[in-house]
Amino acid sequence: MTDTPNISVHKIALIGGTGKEGKGLAYRWAKAGYGIVIGSRQIEKAQATATELLALLPDARIEGLTNDAAAQTADLLVLTVPFSAHTAMCEAIRPYAQGKVVIDVTVPLVPPKVTKVQMPPAGSAAQEAQQILGDQVSVVAAFQNISYEHLLQDETVNCDVLVCGTGKSARQVVLNLVAQAGMVGWDAGPIENSVVVEGLTSVLIGLNKQFDTHSAGIRITGVPRPDEK
Repeated sequence: MTDTPNISVHKIALIGGTGKEGKGLAYRWAKAGYGIVIGSRQIEKAQATATELLALLPDARIEGLTNDAAAQTADLLVLTVPFSAHTAMCEAIRPYAQGKVVIDVTVPLVPPKVTKVQMPPAGSAAQEAQQILGDQVSVVAAFQNISYEHLLQDETVNCDVLVCGTGKSARQVVLNLVAQAGMVGWDAGPIENSVVVEGLTSVLIGLNKQFDTHSAGIRITGVPRPDEK
């Protein structure tokens, strides 16, 4: 698997970015000064989401394109698609992802039993993406355990982000973006560990249902926190 120590991120593409998670991450990174491209199968939906975000951040650099065009034009790609569309989307963006970091936010939820952990044959969604995209792409799993309820607010996000992926340098690129989005991230090791991170989402959904909330998350304790130094 390749590692990408020298990547410089200026423009981020949210592939399938018209959903709540993609929109929330786009807002956070646009506010931090990154160029943002919202991707969608329908350019009209992408442009509508870009317009919605620009209403919140008038000075931001945000545009809406098709998924293919968004993937082609950006330095770093973020997959924010339902698991049912994951394989097809990975295959579609493969030509444009080569040599880049791809953050996979996908969780392998299989309705209607979304509180039950159900992993794909590859082991996790991120591992499936790595298999499809190939060795010249660094796939990093992150943000699966962050509720979109937090992202479009300017509040402090009291949940941590576990980052698993191909190569320490690629993980560091993503950890920097986690910090830029106003959250605390932890290097959670190689891509094989993404099975734990993705599986936690079903547990958190179950807790949300038990307590009639929408914002259950995780927080690492017992080690020095970067936000408390």
